[in-house]
Amino acid sequence: MTATAERTTTATPTTGGWRAVTAHLLMQYRRIWLGSVISSFLTPLLYLAGMGFGLGMLVDRSAGGIDGVPYLAFIAPGVLAATALQVGAGESTFPVMAAMKWVPIYFGMLASPLRVRDVVRGHHAFVLLRVATSSVVFLAVAAALGTVRSWWGLLAAPMAMLGGMAFATCTYAYAARLDNDRGLTMLLRFVVTPMSLFAGTFFPIEQLPGWLQPVAWATPLWHAVDACRALMLGTATPGAVLGHVAYLGLWLVIGSVASERVLRRRLVT
Repeated sequence: MTATAERTTTATPTTGGWRAVTAHLLMQYRRIWLGSVISSFLTPLLYLAGMGFGLGMLVDRSAGGIDGVPYLAFIAPGVLAATALQVGAGESTFPVMAAMKWVPIYFGMLASPLRVRDVVRGHHAFVLLRVATSSVVFLAVAAALGTVRSWWGLLAAPMAMLGGMAFATCTYAYAARLDNDRGLTMLLRFVVTPMSLFAGTFFPIEQLPGWLQPVAWATPLWHAVDACRALMLGTATPGAVLGHVAYLGLWLVIGSVASERVLRRRLVT
């Protein structure tokens, strides 16, 4: 199943462009938002409480924290960044395939004045709203627990959002090119989960074997975690933060361009 040739008119679509796509996804989300509370809010907070207060008491008592930082304050930025990435990945995998194969709403969208660019940007905007909500709520709870030691920590939420979207756009491009959901399951199990565990979320990557550390450095999550941690602990330097922003921005641009190209190749004849 393919859509007809994409419209070349430069006029703004009468249906509202990408905003119409985002509005449609938000209307769908209104029916299922309660179920997402567990994965988006409660699960990360339980991780923070369980690891921070449970394991954290042992770490603080035996080692004085991580580099002198209480374990709860150390992992809070990591869980924040990991949560943003996981939410972004979740909204850019199975929902994308569903819109092409199981409930092919994308074909209906492209049969209207909407363009491929509108569909992709509208979906990305919806993902951004989901990532932003999760990041802001988590940061507010983390601050209430005393893990934010600097006013610069307010920038941790936008940094986590950047990390989440940098990965989400690339995930969207990957999901759009698949013919079945096996590749999505492999992505979540063998990429997202290991990255969440070994990209500095729960312990410094210096504890990893030497050959594995460069792999962690290359992941978008490590850059988001490192930047969020520095901002929340008040140890950030402009050069380091800008470096993280540039790296994540590169992923975001590549993912956005690839998303449009892949979806156009799959759906437009």
